Amino acid sequence: MRVLLLVLSLALGTLALAQSGKPDAKAKEDIAAHRAIAAAHEKAAKCLESGKSEKECHAPLATECKAVAIGKYCGMRHRH
Repeated sequence: MRVLLLVLSLALGTLALAQSGKPDAKAKEDIAAHRAIAAAHEKAAKCLESGKSEKECHAPLATECKAVAIGKYCGMRHRH
């Protein structure tokens, strides 16, 4: 039982250290992709607010997100 508690404590400690550190290169890529997608969606929202049609606003959205997002209208998911 003590061994199990020791192993569990070590595992939780290692997990806490891993989560408290700075993002690694893969996490930084994911963060950048989310920001690019969000920025493109923000531009599309402003475009729609200005009174332009969905067609006018979705065309640039699709172009801006082509490299980082999935789907015709730049789904709020990035590629993995």
